[in-house]
Amino acid sequence: MRIDRLPISVLRSRLVPDRWDIVAIALVFGLLIYLGEAAHGLTQPLAGLEATPISLNPWKLIDYSARSALRMLIAMIASLIFTFTYATLAAKSRRAEVLLVPMLDILQSVPILGFISVTVVFFLSLTPGRIAGAEFAAIFAIFTSQAWNMAFSFYQSLRSVPEELDEVARGFRLGPWMRFWRLEVPFAMPALIWNMMMSMSGGWFFVVASEAISVGHTTLTLPGIGSYIALAIEQRNLAAIGWAIAAMFVVILIYDQLLFRPLIASADWFTLEHEAGLMPTRTWMLTMLRRSRVLRLMRRGFTALMHVASRWGQALRSQQRARGSMAPSAAAGWADVLWYAAITVLCLAGLWKMTMFVHSGVSAAEMGHVVLLGLATLARVVILIALASLIWVPVGVAIGLRPRVTHIVQPIAQFLAAFPANLFFPVVVSGIVAWRLNPNIWLSPLMILGTQWYILFNVIVGASSISPDLRHVAENLHIRGWLWWSRIALPAVFPFYLTGAITASGGSWNAAIVAELASWGKEKLVATGIGAYIAEATSAGDARRTVLGIVVMSLFVVVLNRLFWRPLYAQAERRFRIA
Repeated sequence: MRIDRLPISVLRSRLVPDRWDIVAIALVFGLLIYLGEAAHGLTQPLAGLEATPISLNPWKLIDYSARSALRMLIAMIASLIFTFTYATLAAKSRRAEVLLVPMLDILQSVPILGFISVTVVFFLSLTPGRIAGAEFAAIFAIFTSQAWNMAFSFYQSLRSVPEELDEVARGFRLGPWMRFWRLEVPFAMPALIWNMMMSMSGGWFFVVASEAISVGHTTLTLPGIGSYIALAIEQRNLAAIGWAIAAMFVVILIYDQLLFRPLIASADWFTLEHEAGLMPTRTWMLTMLRRSRVLRLMRRGFTALMHVASRWGQALRSQQRARGSMAPSAAAGWADVLWYAAITVLCLAGLWKMTMFVHSGVSAAEMGHVVLLGLATLARVVILIALASLIWVPVGVAIGLRPRVTHIVQPIAQFLAAFPANLFFPVVVSGIVAWRLNPNIWLSPLMILGTQWYILFNVIVGASSISPDLRHVAENLHIRGWLWWSRIALPAVFPFYLTGAITASGGSWNAAIVAELASWGKEKLVATGIGAYIAEATSAGDARRTVLGIVVMSLFVVVLNRLFWRPLYAQAERRFRIA
């Protein structure tokens, strides 16, 4: 039908933008304008940072908050790309898993704060004399706090896809590309969304460290909430810290409304079973995304591109099938041998190189001392993870079984998870000094403050995935108390708990570098541990001792994961998989 023959009422409804179109246009163009201004700022010279020092004026927090929020958003996008590629390869390729999973164990525990100056030099060399290098270094530091948790969650989900869904995918003859987007991503989405929230919240800890960077005798301070908090701690300005907390709360609330609430509501599409009588989650942002005709046109264009990519992938697979199999099983066996041999040689060469580098300036006695420091930190990590599990597993199960409570608790837990441990330093350090407490004991909780939420968030996801039918059967059979926990609740949340506990453990090792050496003004407290060793070596610019501390910490994490966490992970895949 020609458009000039349509009734006036229909023309008006089609051509005149409604309120959702206006809101969508305002948000999209506002974001594009701000991104354009931010991109223009990347080309500015580094000297401009020194010319405009950080101010503790509360009104400056409006601009600082926008800059920090943008850095975290870019890091989140990079983390999603990393998750969809790295975790998928680790879950689907047996050869790649041997290398990628241990690397992920190390990467999530290696203290990026210990060698952030090295990464800054690298990124600054990419854009000599420009602010872009410092911005990239800050975003990379935030990325390291987000990517590992999301990758572990997605990896665990890919390894536990129900068998009946596998059979359906094979029955429909879905190719790898369609299987990934139609089966695996939707199945992993509920857990991934909650871990995205946790990663975004955990990024605030690194925002504080990444926006004030020291390179040699020069300090590069990027405008943002993190640099504002660092200056407030240095000047012991409690009022400024209060304003920074308020600004963080506003940014978290905006992210919750514009990003995470719609994602949680859309995750209802991907749940395997729905509880009868439970109304779907509604958010104004999701309503706008569904009703705006502007965004509908953009979605259609994206869908068309995905369709073209899918057809291209199918054609490529058809050509490969036509050529036939080029590698017999014997060749595949030799390929495995060569692959594992290459990995072994690279690992031995890397260890030898690091040993020679460290040994040239560090005695064998000091190496043994660092191992003992690692054992001290290990004891803290084990005790703290055990205590956090005893507290948050029952709480997470109680929240996850009540969807309405989940929607209330989610933004509160997200804000608490985002609260940087640095802001507790004034209270903790002052209390330890005033009451003459032992730093080895009372500095330890700072290690788990930011990482305990990984356990809570993952347990909530696991509890919410318990089948309503299974819960109703338990009620009808009057299964209560320990029998209910041992037969229903704990087996259901166990795989999700392991994902949270592994990430919380690695994050606690990472947080030790800040928690074991805390300062407030001129007061400085040091706890015995490898985190304090790395922090002091980094502050002194001692590269050999910094590398020694990082290597020993990484070895502790790998051995712990291989001897303890990985066997539990394998057991969870065998015994507690949804079938």
